[in-house]
Amino acid sequence: MDIVRAGELWRWVADAQHLPPGWVVAVSGLLAVAAVLTRRVWRVSRNVVTIAHEGGHALVALVTGRRLGGVRLHRTSAGETVSAGKPYGPGMMLTTAAGYTAPSLLGLGAAALLAGGRPIAMLLVSLVLLAGLTLAMRNGYGLVATAAAAIIVLTVCWLASAEVQALFAYSATWFLLLGAVRPVLELQRTRRRGTRATDADDLARLTGVPGIVWVAVFGVVALASLALGAHLLVR
Repeated sequence: MDIVRAGELWRWVADAQHLPPGWVVAVSGLLAVAAVLTRRVWRVSRNVVTIAHEGGHALVALVTGRRLGGVRLHRTSAGETVSAGKPYGPGMMLTTAAGYTAPSLLGLGAAALLAGGRPIAMLLVSLVLLAGLTLAMRNGYGLVATAAAAIIVLTVCWLASAEVQALFAYSATWFLLLGAVRPVLELQRTRRRGTRATDADDLARLTGVPGIVWVAVFGVVALASLALGAHLLVR
């Protein structure tokens, strides 16, 4: 019986589903645009991008062999990821670069799953990543934010209809792709005001490549991921 149930669960996750109607793709895209461009909404929705940003730092730190000290999210939508290891070298460089590229690449991966008709798989991957990040949180606000996001995704997976699951999955994917662009613009505005405590400037110190070049790299990744992700979602 357990083997049968495991097989049914695997088919539920892995089997391709029919792609949603065009209105779902369109409405989800409009919702994501509103969440990114509306100032008041962005103050809240930006936390999702920050979760992806800090999750990128944390995941790459672990993959490159660094010791993850913990992650913090703040009410200002700022975040901090602490890891231990050599303060130089490829591991430190990749960990630093992962923050601004993570939302775009996560959105692109989600778009690929949705284009293959696998919204459940996309949602479950998101749930696993959120659960892992929740365990790494070291402050109350961050713990509540990531746990709440994980509970929302779990509820959609478990209780929502296929149409609602598709709308939620497409909206989240569009939001990651679109929402990854605005922080890069905000990053450069921050640097123009004289702040040099940014990922781009940390990379400049690690590599000798000017910070503005790293801002451009982040921008290219964000725009290229948006273009490719949009192509996957609307085709």
